[in-house]
Amino acid sequence: MGAAAVAEPIGLPAGVGIGWRPEIAAVVSAVPDLAFCEVIAEALAPAVPPRGVVELRERGVPVVPHGVRLSLGGTDPVDPRRVAHLAACARALDAPLVSEHVAFVRAGGREAGHLLPVPRTAEALDVLVGNVRRTQAELDVPLALEPIATLFDWPEDSYAEGDFLTELLERTGALLLLDVANVFANAVNRGQDPDAVLARFPLDRVAYAHVAGGVEHDGFYHDSHTAPVPREVVGLLDRLDRAAPVMLERDGAFPPAAELTAELAAIAGAVRAA
Repeated sequence: MGAAAVAEPIGLPAGVGIGWRPEIAAVVSAVPDLAFCEVIAEALAPAVPPRGVVELRERGVPVVPHGVRLSLGGTDPVDPRRVAHLAACARALDAPLVSEHVAFVRAGGREAGHLLPVPRTAEALDVLVGNVRRTQAELDVPLALEPIATLFDWPEDSYAEGDFLTELLERTGALLLLDVANVFANAVNRGQDPDAVLARFPLDRVAYAHVAGGVEHDGFYHDSHTAPVPREVVGLLDRLDRAAPVMLERDGAFPPAAELTAELAAIAGAVRAA
């Protein structure tokens, strides 16, 4: 397969955003200078988006549909209905781009219930490229791909993650959704230097970045999205262009409004100082 045409990393303003969740909708709506927002595509009905999301769009805040169920790394071709839903979400929100994961969530008709890592092999890369291209063919906007946090690697892996991602993006023209919290979690759990791992990623393809907090349990660091963002995770943003949009993910143990807005302000300050 030849290299695909590469889209420029466009669409989101520099600054700090947050993942929209119903539990913190009121807090998100009150955040001053919110650069952008992200909403889980599978939780969205394109014909009737949540009122809070509509209000953000009316304010001119870009909203990115973020898919979690396409299973781009699965051996089965992507489900056309799921791709059509993601495309419909993008049109309904006038989104500048959409995002999904470098992962699979189903195999043999069974749902895993989790994002699972794709083997970093030439064969798995071919499958992933095919599914990404099928998805892109139905989208009117660019697609950004997010490498996941995982507690294991496949024994047959033959690529370093950064090299695998570089080839994937070169062959598809996709952008990179860089979750530096995932990079940190994977490096810590493998006894690696997060900064050295990140140095091999295709950072010139970053569309936007995620930051999040995690917890330690049974000797592992889990990217739980239920705790404040560690300073080590924020520190990894130093490797990115200062114009790269950065988004906070929070998916549980939601703090009081003042605490959440203070964390957003602290992330914004760190980004400006990077």
